[in-house]
Amino acid sequence: MVTSTDPIPPQFIANYPNFATGKLLSLRERMGIFTPMTGQGVTMAYIDAGFAPHPDNSQRIKLYVDASTKEIRESANVTKVDVMSWHGLMVSTVGSGNGALSSGYYSGIAPQSNLVFIRVTSPRNHIKEGDILRGFRWLVKNHKRYRIRVVNVSVGGDRMSNDPNHPLHVCVAKLVADGVTVVIASGNQGQWRIVPPASAPEAIVVGGYNDQNSAEVGDWVGYYSNYGTAYDGTPKPDVIALAEWVPSPILPETSVDKEARWIGDLIGQPSTGMQRLRHRGYQDLKLTRQQVYQQDKWLYDDLQNRIFAHKLINRYYQYVDGTSVAAPIVSGTVALMLEANPDLGVEDIRAILTNTAKPLANIAPEQQGAGIIQVDDAVKAALDAK
Repeated sequence: MVTSTDPIPPQFIANYPNFATGKLLSLRERMGIFTPMTGQGVTMAYIDAGFAPHPDNSQRIKLYVDASTKEIRESANVTKVDVMSWHGLMVSTVGSGNGALSSGYYSGIAPQSNLVFIRVTSPRNHIKEGDILRGFRWLVKNHKRYRIRVVNVSVGGDRMSNDPNHPLHVCVAKLVADGVTVVIASGNQGQWRIVPPASAPEAIVVGGYNDQNSAEVGDWVGYYSNYGTAYDGTPKPDVIALAEWVPSPILPETSVDKEARWIGDLIGQPSTGMQRLRHRGYQDLKLTRQQVYQQDKWLYDDLQNRIFAHKLINRYYQYVDGTSVAAPIVSGTVALMLEANPDLGVEDIRAILTNTAKPLANIAPEQQGAGIIQVDDAVKAALDAK
């Protein structure tokens, strides 16, 4: 929190680590991704809370499925955008966004993959096991029709289960048997707690780590992701991926979006830049004319605190965290592998991901599985397997 007791700093800053280096680094820089593969020709499904069309993904949406009630509806376009849409936008653009509003800099892992969005939030804005199950059952019935090869699931069930006949476990097993790779977030409580559908042994479950926006491995630490076992005792997670300071688009036409239009461009700029708000932006910021003409220090503090609270990178992007965004990094990697070698089976993919992963020394083995995924090494191994 910025206070009004000190002199005005010379510039506005963001509060991600190593801001002094100049910017929040892209996923590709931080993960050493140089492969020319883009996921082209591979269709990915996302089961999530909700979705929104966005310049980073809208041109590649193959189908939108509203599974929020028993009356499942299919559409060529996203038909419902609300507060729940942010999570799916975040997840899908980390896995598949093309970074259009950053000239490609903040692109996701598979920026040319095709997308099928499956919304599972109930009309009461809940996501229970029954809601997730509707999305899974639609996918079991329809994945062949849309040639879906990988599904990302960044939502979780209600409680732990050791029942192999749990409906979500059954759906995961059926999809994997049909050749669909199922990638699921492990959860964010930092507990020994893996819940359906992640407790299906056939799923590739993803935990997280925090690189602190640094290329120095010595700076990297763990993330408070869940760990444990599948119902048959298989250790989970299988691998880990970035789960902190991950760039993601701001959900359009929200209050955060309106504020970011004005304050996002201030980041890294002289504090004198706030003067323009006195003539144009104060209404979007819900400030009165009287407030914006108060002393400069008060206005600086207010705007700086909003930059921090909204986790802004710039006017279009913010940073996000959680195994919810670690999972699509792995899902996107699977799409790259399938572009490189469409004949890979699910177990081939799992073996390549785990065999090429690198453990992080300061994380307990049960919390990281095989370790940090190595995107380029996994793609190369997929090519070599032809």
